[in-house]
Amino acid sequence: MKKIEVKILNPEAVQEASKMMVCAARLTQSGHKIKDMNDFVELYNKSYKEETKEIMCNLSHNTIKRFSTINVVITGSSRRYMSQICRHQAGVTFMSASLQYSDYSDEADFCIPYSILEKGEPYIKQYLMSCKQSMDMYKATVADGVDNDAAGYMAPQGLRNILIISANPLAWMQMISTRTCRRNTKETQYVMLKIWEELYKLDPIFPH
Repeated sequence: MKKIEVKILNPEAVQEASKMMVCAARLTQSGHKIKDMNDFVELYNKSYKEETKEIMCNLSHNTIKRFSTINVVITGSSRRYMSQICRHQAGVTFMSASLQYSDYSDEADFCIPYSILEKGEPYIKQYLMSCKQSMDMYKATVADGVDNDAAGYMAPQGLRNILIISANPLAWMQMISTRTCRRNTKETQYVMLKIWEELYKLDPIFPH
């Protein structure tokens, strides 16, 4: 997992998410006081305490957690991870490196599962040999004129990938909560914990 990296592309959106969450919650209780745009902007820019933000974050009223979009890029994770995380749809958008347009003939690298790493060198070599054999056939097939899209069916799930995930705060909370449990692959747990760590650095309350 050494080559897996995550980065929040728009860190300012995390603070904006908290600000919008508090603003939206206040709006539900202050609508009668807002007579024009200036009143709303004043509400939007009104300061708040950390305790207020924490209370809002714990409310069951999830609509207030859907404002703002946080974009995260993951490099070095496997296509197995992508197939698992892409099952989330509500409030989430994905963009991946494409097997249809990209030619991995001489560029393939592979993510090694934890269980195989724990087994030691013989198992690691066997796993990597299997991946390489698949990509050797991929390369030969492309060289014979078959399009990358069709040849991509031969690519192993361990093939490293680049994935962008764009999601609202509530969706991130739900994905992290769901994908860090032991029912997921260890790679998925690892990636989601790394994302949570980066979000936590920006705001200890988010995701909660």
